[in-house]
Amino acid sequence: MDIEKILSEMTLEEKAALVSGEDMWTTKNLSGLGVPPVFMSDGPHGLRKQNKIKGEGKKDYEEYETIEAVCFPTACATASSFDRELMSRIGIDLGKECQAEDVSTILGPAINIKRSPLCGRNFEYISEDPYLTGELSAAYINGVQSQDVGTSLKHFAANSQETERMYADSIIDERTLREIYLAGFEKAVKESSPWTLMASYNRINGEYSSENDWLLNKVLRDEWGYDGVVMSDWGAVSDRIKGIAAGLDLEMPGSRGVNDASIVDAVKTGKLSQEKLDTAVRNILKWIDKFLLHRHEEVFDRDADHEKAVRADEECIVLLKNDEGSLPLNKDEKILIVGGFADNPRFQGGGSSHIECHKIVSALSIKDNYSDNISYIMGFSHDKDEMEEGCLDKLEEAAKKVDKVVVFAGLPDVFESEGYDRQHMRLPDSQNIIIGKLLEVGASVTVVLHNGSPVELPWKDKVHAIVEAYLGGEGVGETVMNVLYGRVNPSGKLAETFPLKLEHNPSYINFPVANHRVVYGEGVFVGYRYYDTKRMDVLFPFGHGLSYTSFEYSNPKVSQRTVNIDQGLSVSVDITNTGDRPGKEVVQLYVRDMTNATNRPIHELKGFDKISLEPGETKTVTFKLDKRSFAWYSVDIGDWYAANGKYVIEIGASSRDIRLEEEIELTGSFQIPPKFDQDVQLGELLDYEPTREFTEKYFAKATTQFSNSDTGELDEMARALLQYMPLRTLRSFGNMDNEMVQGILEMLKNCTR
Repeated sequence: MDIEKILSEMTLEEKAALVSGEDMWTTKNLSGLGVPPVFMSDGPHGLRKQNKIKGEGKKDYEEYETIEAVCFPTACATASSFDRELMSRIGIDLGKECQAEDVSTILGPAINIKRSPLCGRNFEYISEDPYLTGELSAAYINGVQSQDVGTSLKHFAANSQETERMYADSIIDERTLREIYLAGFEKAVKESSPWTLMASYNRINGEYSSENDWLLNKVLRDEWGYDGVVMSDWGAVSDRIKGIAAGLDLEMPGSRGVNDASIVDAVKTGKLSQEKLDTAVRNILKWIDKFLLHRHEEVFDRDADHEKAVRADEECIVLLKNDEGSLPLNKDEKILIVGGFADNPRFQGGGSSHIECHKIVSALSIKDNYSDNISYIMGFSHDKDEMEEGCLDKLEEAAKKVDKVVVFAGLPDVFESEGYDRQHMRLPDSQNIIIGKLLEVGASVTVVLHNGSPVELPWKDKVHAIVEAYLGGEGVGETVMNVLYGRVNPSGKLAETFPLKLEHNPSYINFPVANHRVVYGEGVFVGYRYYDTKRMDVLFPFGHGLSYTSFEYSNPKVSQRTVNIDQGLSVSVDITNTGDRPGKEVVQLYVRDMTNATNRPIHELKGFDKISLEPGETKTVTFKLDKRSFAWYSVDIGDWYAANGKYVIEIGASSRDIRLEEEIELTGSFQIPPKFDQDVQLGELLDYEPTREFTEKYFAKATTQFSNSDTGELDEMARALLQYMPLRTLRSFGNMDNEMVQGILEMLKNCTR
């Protein structure tokens, strides 16, 4: 496709048409110019392709039917794998499915930060941590796009709740936005170049994302170098003309010609430049051409992909608790299974990512493959908060006749979905009542959870084992049974913190919306950054996950103790499987800033690796750290900044299970200078290297009662008194006039030259 030739031949009307969708899923058909329509499909954990219903009886409005496809584990599950290779493999499989179904772009991954456990769409998002989010999403995107199919990285940005998601204004400072809510997008854009990126519904500090010039042009394109298509979320466009000028290329699903006409009029009247429109058209043509150029045949083998979905989920399940080696189960043990999820597993969330599944495997349907000693009582429903009539007495009698009870619990579909937020973190009351009853009669209870986000567990300390299955895709029943009976050694780790209760969450008082505003008052202290810094008790910490084997961490090494910021650092550690069965461990590296240059979380994840070890085997894990590994975003300089000084490298099995520490000294950076005006505080001048000596000597003379006569230095009390005193106060307390204050300022400035 000769893009520039086509662009030169297009009429204004054709250009205006191409920058909006033809229908729900396709771009405009400009076949006369050699530009066919391309099809997009919802994702991101399966192909939710919707085809138009054709034939007689079709209603005036468009109707669609969804194809049968394979549901892979959702993001809340795959994030727990901490496995880049797994994310890439899932992406490759979905890319092949897209080619087989003539889908140009799958709409995902969704990487908004899990700010609150109540967000109704958390099941589709990756993590509370931006580093993990960026690493896993980049791997997924690279996997999909290796098959010559596009992705749509979404939702850009700061769209971490469903309440008023199409209107609410996210009030958020730039440092928080950069460090937490944009960092995952930045890494994915720079490391995987998604073909398209989806602007979110919400406003950010008063400006809709779909028409936010700072976000789409300055940050995304100018700073990060993005050259793909920016499309709207479905129905997210407010002012289409403003959006094009701000860098929004494609409106989806279109406006039935209304905005097309507005674009034509805006160009003719000078409200929109032809250049801006041409840029949008060019981006769309490049995207279409990229897909058409590499179209190839693929076969969508649903049975084969189902097995891949099962194998993928085996990397994701998290063993949260396992007292007294209660798991794995023995086939000779008598087991009672309880709970509607055992027969009807909840394996995906509601909304745009809902897959019409090819095959759904429940734990109950395959129980005989594991043991002849399994019985079942439903007890409670899978789709509502409801108990079977008379089940408590039945459960009490049955529990006395078995060795162990496994309760398949979780959140019904109606409890969490796209479109609305949860109201609380509790499981259905019926489930807690039944679990309580089983514990009351002395049963050894294991709980398997099917949920898309954290839940409160009032019985956590009393049950023997807890397995977090999350929403693990259509094969989750088989995966869970493999873990319960030890055919698979669990290796997942939590990609989010489970707080003890909702009120402990840092966003609690500001979630979800008040007066159409979402105030991100917790700043950068999101998830473990908050809980760990406050040293709060949590239900389960970020990065936590147990195994049926054990691992020893030893022999930590850093490539150098004094690290130049421009050279980076290599960190290695030996991991040994000290148990009696093969297993996988997720080794996590956190950085703790000891410089006090600004207010930061106690530590931040900056590296992870998942390794497989045979019993007795040792492997060395090596991490590479660069400037960003130590940096925070300084609004004062408009860039990432890492101060010179001490940092601690922490290596562990979770954010609360740090096994080894190494201290290093960072050099080669610079100090951010204070603002040299009459309001500068004397403490700032004492802390700033170029002005320290002058300030020390000058004010030691001026405050002789607090200075050391031998050294001419300020003593501790003088420093404390002067720390927060602005220079201008010398007019009141130092017998100085304006001219003298200005003279001191000039001398201070000379110190920096």
